[in-house]
Amino acid sequence: MIHLLLLKDSNMADNQFYIQLFAILLISTFLFRAILKRKQNKVHRPPSPIALPIIGHLHLMAPIPHQALHKLSIRYGPIMHLFLGSVPCVIASTAEAAKEFLKTHETHFSNRPKSFSVDYLTYGSQDFSFAPYGPYWKFMKKICMSELLGGHTLNQLLPVRRQETTRFLKLLFKKGTAFQEVNVGGELMTLSNNIISRMIMCETWSENDDEAEEMRKLVEDTAHLTGLFNVSDFIWFFKNWDVQGFGKRLKEIRDRFDAMLEKVIKEHEEERRKRMEEGAGDGQIKDLLGILLDILEDESAEIKLTKENIKAFIFDIFVAGTDTSALTTEWALAELINHPNIMERARQEIEAVIGTTRIVEESDIVNLPYLQAIVKETLRIHPTGPMIVRESSESCTIWGYEIPAKTQLFVNLWAIGRDPNHWDNPLEFRPERFISEDGSGKSMLDVRGQHFHLIPFGSGRRGCPGTSLALQVVQSNLAAMIQCFEWKVGGGGNESVGMEEKPGITLSRAHPLICVPVPRLNPFPSM
Repeated sequence: MIHLLLLKDSNMADNQFYIQLFAILLISTFLFRAILKRKQNKVHRPPSPIALPIIGHLHLMAPIPHQALHKLSIRYGPIMHLFLGSVPCVIASTAEAAKEFLKTHETHFSNRPKSFSVDYLTYGSQDFSFAPYGPYWKFMKKICMSELLGGHTLNQLLPVRRQETTRFLKLLFKKGTAFQEVNVGGELMTLSNNIISRMIMCETWSENDDEAEEMRKLVEDTAHLTGLFNVSDFIWFFKNWDVQGFGKRLKEIRDRFDAMLEKVIKEHEEERRKRMEEGAGDGQIKDLLGILLDILEDESAEIKLTKENIKAFIFDIFVAGTDTSALTTEWALAELINHPNIMERARQEIEAVIGTTRIVEESDIVNLPYLQAIVKETLRIHPTGPMIVRESSESCTIWGYEIPAKTQLFVNLWAIGRDPNHWDNPLEFRPERFISEDGSGKSMLDVRGQHFHLIPFGSGRRGCPGTSLALQVVQSNLAAMIQCFEWKVGGGGNESVGMEEKPGITLSRAHPLICVPVPRLNPFPSM
């Protein structure tokens, strides 16, 4: 009995301690906010909703951040100021606001904010996408554009992409002739992963190969984990405290990825040594890893790469190149299924240019303006990365508002694509808006960052260096899927598919696209 009373008294004491601690923390937070607000009143900041203690405006971000920010922008304007926890942020929701940040004041917003998860997975931000703006980043950008993802390299690796597309179409043909349903998103993810794998490492992985499956799982796990909210990134007193246990899961993912890359790099180095001994290096088509190893061994290079740089860069390409291409193609096909008249017009264009005796190829895309318009319209309504994220390196003034250094910038592409000031009936899927009226059929509106009401690949210095590759993969595979198959949903009926979104770092579908790909060409073109 005495033991129970002592235990009860101890619990009461503990509870009182925690109550007092919470009260002190709450009072301190209010005092801190009051002092901060008094300082901010002297500075002209963008409009902002009322913030809560500790969490700031985090409660306004659910359930899907880009949608929530769009709703807020309707009330507070094209530039808003928010606190996500203790992190100051500015949100741009129109093309004009995006241009101010990404072009007029680009030099102030050329950094990426540091995320605990991404920083760990990229060996301390030794990659390209999240590296700080500086000499190393500039060197890697130059290497990307001239060697790794330049036109010459992409042309050399065209046979790899063609072979993987052929394998993909054969799978769909087999499923379709048996009238079996396929998970379109899953198969597109496999296709994208195989293309990236072979371009990086010249690996010929079949869909049942253990290594290929492991790499697909790694990409999936990475996308999931980096898309989760991490309290240590936003609440200052949790900064060095892994309260959600992310560290263990991140270490497990990076260890798996590191082991795979070490094995592949070792095999490449051994193969390179043998070729040098045999004098068989000239004329050899190099994969991206081979190009990176050349740079690693180049003593005269202006920046000396490390193996961690190479691993982090390959990590970037896998994560960015696999998910995004697959999602864009899946969204496009879903829109076409819901708009059969647009699907039919695209087929007519393909058949008029290519016919029915061969399958469309990347070189044909330039002659298919309506297909290009379909992809542009998909990227407008369903931007795979719905927000561009940057961080200010120094303070600046935009539209009369003062933006301090270390402020995170979110450019809401999802909102920009729905701006009625730029788009007539913005919720309507209408590729014709990208077809010019001069008779050429080609729209002057590009997706490479020059027109700020359509910047799915970013803009300026930190625009995506893989834009050309992404467009080639998406457009050619979507064209082949339109040309070769009728897409039946709902047991073969004509039911429409849902277009709801799922929360995440990329714009995923809430429900998988399940269809039967019925072959429509007879005989089916030789592959």
